[in-house]
Formats: sequence, C-alpha cells, structure tokens
Amino acid sequence: MKTSLLLLLTLLLQPLGANNYPKREIRGVWITTLGGMDWPAKPARDEAGRKAQQKDLCEKLDLLREANFNVVFLQVRLRGDLIYPSEIEPMNRIFSGRYAHSPGYDPLAFAVAECHRRGLECHAWFITYPVGTQAEVRSKGSNSVVARRPELCKFFNGQWYLNPGLPETSDYILALVREMLTNYDVDGIHFDRIRYPENAERFPDDEAYARYGKSHSLRAWRQASINRMVRRIYLWVKRHRPWVQVSLCPLGKFAPLLEVPEAGLTAYDVYQDPLTWLREQTLDMIVPMMYYRDSYFYPFVDHWTLRRNGRLFVAGLGAYKLTGDGGWTLEDLVSQMDYVRSLKADGLTFFRGAQLFGNSRGLYTVLKEKYFRYPSLLPPLTWLSEERPAAPVNLRLERQGRLLRLSWSMPEAASHAPSSLRYTVYFSRSGRVNTLLAQHILVTGLMDSEIYLSAEAPEEELSFRVTASDRYHRESRPSREVYYFTGYAP
Repeated sequence: MKTSLLLLLTLLLQPLGANNYPKREIRGVWITTLGGMDWPAKPARDEAGRKAQQKDLCEKLDLLREANFNVVFLQVRLRGDLIYPSEIEPMNRIFSGRYAHSPGYDPLAFAVAECHRRGLECHAWFITYPVGTQAEVRSKGSNSVVARRPELCKFFNGQWYLNPGLPETSDYILALVREMLTNYDVDGIHFDRIRYPENAERFPDDEAYARYGKSHSLRAWRQASINRMVRRIYLWVKRHRPWVQVSLCPLGKFAPLLEVPEAGLTAYDVYQDPLTWLREQTLDMIVPMMYYRDSYFYPFVDHWTLRRNGRLFVAGLGAYKLTGDGGWTLEDLVSQMDYVRSLKADGLTFFRGAQLFGNSRGLYTVLKEKYFRYPSLLPPLTWLSEERPAAPVNLRLERQGRLLRLSWSMPEAASHAPSSLRYTVYFSRSGRVNTLLAQHILVTGLMDSEIYLSAEAPEEELSFRVTASDRYHRESRPSREVYYFTGYAP
C-alpha cells in the first residue's frame, strides 16, 4: 500500500503537458534470465539468497512501474530448460546453482504475481528451438531433452537444436505450452528463436525432409514446418486460454527490399515466414527485433506497419547497443522511438532490461520524464472479444485523516468476474475529466477497487472517474464523476 500511495501522489502533482501522448501503447522490456544477465544476479542457495532474488526483481519492477511501462517479456524457457518446475524440462541452474533444483520458491509464479500487483502484464518468453551447447547439454545429464528425446534433436555448428521439420517437435513445444498455461496466469506467450540457425543451408534434416517434404522445395518445406507449429499453437491457445496473447519476434528485416537490396541477414534467410503469420492471423502481436540503424531500420518499420493486417505491431528496439561496443547514442534510440510513434505503431519494447535498470546513456530518465511521462492503457484485442465490461458504480471519495480513499464497485449483474478486471483512474484539476487523454490517467492496471491519495495537496478542485478493462483490454464506459476540494477540512 505504501509504495502505491507514494506513486499516486507523485503522479497527482505532475503538471499536465501538451496533448502528444498516446492513451494506448504497449511499453515493454525483455528481461533475460539466461546467465542471469538481467535477473537473477546470482543463484539462491539459502533463505537469504531467495530473499535477495525476490527483492532484486521487485526493485526492477518498481522502476518499470514508476516509468509507466506496462508489459514484461520474462524469459521463462532458456535453452531446453525453464525457470519454473516442470514435468517436461529441468529448471535452469541460474536460480539455485544446479539444474533441476528449486531455489525454494517458484520464480515464474512470483514474477507473475509481482507484475500484476504493479499493473504490469507478464508475458512468458520462450526460446523455441535452441537447446544448448554440448557442455550445457552434458551438465543437465539425463534431464536434458537431448537425453530424453534424442530423436527430436540435431547438433549443428556447436549447438543442439530441436528439429523444426519433425511433427513430433511441434507436439513437444505444444506440450510445454499446455503445461505452462495450465499452471500459470501469464498474460501472453512470446516465441523467440522460432527459426533455423544462421547458415542453415546444411542443417542436418535430410531424413526429415525425405519423409515429410514430399514435392516441396527445401525452403518451402522448412517454412511450412514452422508455420504449421505457429498455427497449431495459436489455435490451441485460443480454444483454451483465449485471452492469452500469442506473440512472435522474427528478425526485424524480413527480406531484402527494393530500397535495401543488400539487407544482410533476414528472416527469409533463417526460414521464417512472418508475412504468412500475419496474413493467416495466427498471432496476436508481432514484435520484430529492429536492432539496426538508418536504412536498415526505417524502411523495414514502414513495411511492418503496412503489413500488420489487424494485429498488433510492436517494434523491438536494441537498447543493448547503447553499451559495450554497440556504439549507439541515446539520440539513435530517441529518433527510432519518435518514428515508431509517428507511424502509429502499437508500441515498442526494449532489449534488454540491464540498459533500462542501469539508465544507460540516460535512457531510463528520458523514458520516465518524457516519452512515458503519463500512464498508457494497452491496445484492445478487438478480434478476440467485442463485449465491453460494465462501467464501475458507487464511486466514492472519503477523507480518512490525511488520506483520501477513492473506492468503487461493479454492478451485481455485470457479466465479467471482478477478478478478471483491471481498473483505470482518471483525474482532472480543473473542469471535467477527459477519458480520451493520457494526461488525465492517474493510474491504470489496478486489481483492487480502491486507492488512497494524499489529502495535503495545494488548494484545488479534483475530479475523478474510473473505468474497468477486461483481459482483452476492452475498456468500459467511465463511471460517474466525483469531486473533491483539497482545501476543505471537514
């Protein structure tokens, strides 16, 4: 409660700016668990270590909340191992120091709960086909997929991979999806490395091609194998957990363009076919990895925007280029953010968390103070649901000592269960609340039907309205408006 109170008070005292902030926008970050690059910093071998891991994540999520982020892409499948207990694959050793051992808590369950507590969505980020180096596979012993399902795996260029051309590989990935979505209340499932490796012309899948390729060219068969799995996973998710968003992150350059004939490595080169995913609408969100500058960035963003076909397009930006030998300036990223917004894309996300949490070249500061200055709702998934929730009722303002309690409820006959709803509180200092403006959003993503505010602000009249959103991000009509004059002392 104390953290939420301080956050709300800070927001309430901000001056209103010009109307150049989107009310709806995905603002995401990839949090990498591989090697503890973003989280956790070190394995937990005792209670103090567990508490340190949990405290570390909470502090990072607090930073995201304070900067008005709304989506976390949390890496839950790394290289044939997981960050949660499973009957199919072992837990990664980064959490406990040993493969297939628990750190004494469930990292994914903890992360989902802490994200939701802060109004953040948690999307489970899966590394799809790579399952590790020879040394990594050996260290997992009999728990590795190479040992348990050797018929699914191929060794190529120093790495083990699941063979995308086998129907049984699709069965295996879908089993992981089923298990996770059955056990965890994630908001999305996000597939990365859903492709063949670089230089895959000689990938050792001759036997699978001879069995399943039929009259197709090798390229067409490889693309079709991935496409069938994408389609199958999407249809299963929509039958069983329709509100869970399925997203894929292909390479940002999908194929050479007329204006960029020498594009370097593209999605086409690794047998990805994202334009078919979009054409068939077997995903809810496309998140291309746009880790390029200049002519390798802007023309491809244009083309993604034009080809999204009613699905969400979120640009993945290379924040990691700000550090190490990346050589990027903050202005490089700022220009890309400006351009993505100018095209009215559905949002942006940053790879990776370390550059945000470490404020590399001032990135976190410029997002918090300028680009993400006001909260933003998530774009509605209109193709999944047409029914909006009912508007909240019984909006009340009560003074309790030095605090104001703003509370509301849902109509008894409402069709949505209260546990499935998230609330947005709008406010204004003068005149009526305008629920179309981001500047009037006080806070969004609330799970509780009450908030507490400071009653010790300068003398002014405050107005409030509340809306409810379901898990498809469909927003209700606003509640009635309530008012409070801060100088009044009963």
